[in-house]
Amino acid sequence: MAPGTATMTAGPARAVRTSLSITDNRTGRTYEIPVEDGTIRAMDLRQIKESPDDFGLMTYDPAFMNTASCRSRITFIDGDKGILRYRGYPIEQLARHSSYLEVALLILSGQLPTRAAYDDWLFNVTHHTLVHENIKEFISGFRYDAHPMGTLLATVGALSTFYPESKQVHDPLVRHHQVCRLIAKIPTLAAFAYRHSMGLPYVHPDNDLSYCGNFLQMMFKIGAYQVNPVLERALEVLFILHADHEQNCSTSAMRSVGSSGADPYCAAAGAIGALYGPLHGGANEAVLRMLREIGSKDRVPAFVKDVKESGGEVRLMGFGHRVYKNYDPRARIIKEMADLVFTVTGRNPLLDIALELERIALEDDYFLSRKLYPNVDFYSGLIYQAMGFPVEMFPVLFAIPRMTGWLAQWEEMLEDADQKIARPRQVYLGAGARDFVPMDRRPVQEK
Repeated sequence: MAPGTATMTAGPARAVRTSLSITDNRTGRTYEIPVEDGTIRAMDLRQIKESPDDFGLMTYDPAFMNTASCRSRITFIDGDKGILRYRGYPIEQLARHSSYLEVALLILSGQLPTRAAYDDWLFNVTHHTLVHENIKEFISGFRYDAHPMGTLLATVGALSTFYPESKQVHDPLVRHHQVCRLIAKIPTLAAFAYRHSMGLPYVHPDNDLSYCGNFLQMMFKIGAYQVNPVLERALEVLFILHADHEQNCSTSAMRSVGSSGADPYCAAAGAIGALYGPLHGGANEAVLRMLREIGSKDRVPAFVKDVKESGGEVRLMGFGHRVYKNYDPRARIIKEMADLVFTVTGRNPLLDIALELERIALEDDYFLSRKLYPNVDFYSGLIYQAMGFPVEMFPVLFAIPRMTGWLAQWEEMLEDADQKIARPRQVYLGAGARDFVPMDRRPVQEK
């Protein structure tokens, strides 16, 4: 073993937990680190020092590839087996049998609701769909071509000023009121952001409609408008599939901002900002752009060849996932839902390209060996486009249902005694201590 390294061996099993034995080859000392739930606590490594004044050992994990920042009871993912469960319930069963608001209450409370509990929840959400008239004035201040996601981010953050009691984040009743408000109002804010970008008058909520039906009519009503039940159900399923997904980028942002004690509107605005990024909420738009560039089914083989031979310059969008190393279970459900949607809207001409691309990729060892399977973004954009949503609304359509997961994760974080304000460490590689030099004595920097 080279100097300055450490070896690790699994320690003997104990009555309650196992441990890891770490030998620091710099000093020859051995440390016993407890193993709980398949993890070791990073702070337990701080005792490993070269000298008493040493800071102690840290882990270095860019992008948190192998770091658990919390314990959670909300969402379970087994990426190798393609499993996704909310509170223990398989996503396939929830998508088939449930509604979005029922799933939202499940995610928030931990249990499938009784009829009485669901009716109470439905009443609370339904009667918070309206927004203050000042919000409409606030939205009108944006440019006519403002991106709907930017408008949504700002208006969700602005709600903090309308509900100052939301600062009482450790009061469960106050938190419940804000949860109801956010889940109720985000479809309204999203629709208003879209209507503003289109120069159309706002359509107010209709509380006689379902959650998804109401959103569709706020988006698309011009004169007489009838919500199509097939599209309404498709949106329910899409919202269920996007309601939560463990510790992704935007959820981590929600937890991180919330760890400072910020109210849920500010924390949710931070989460929306993370989701705004093209690597997160904009991935399905990238799929559509790729399919358009391919252009026709007969050009798919040449595109796949370019992907394999370009050294990463040409990318296969909608395939692969940080977590899933198998077929994303959400992608299977969306693929089935697409057939129903296209019976109403007509077949999306890009679908044939997508199907051929999936067929070739799933028969090619290049992609299979890299565990690149279709993810949720591969088909969702096709459905949204067929339903009439412009690509600018795709990340907004992600944010609406994900609000449930963000709020559940935020509440779980607040009630977790282990959690403190988020404050990652760094490995400093900059200059050492040096003295200030007056400007006229500084050497000329060569260009």
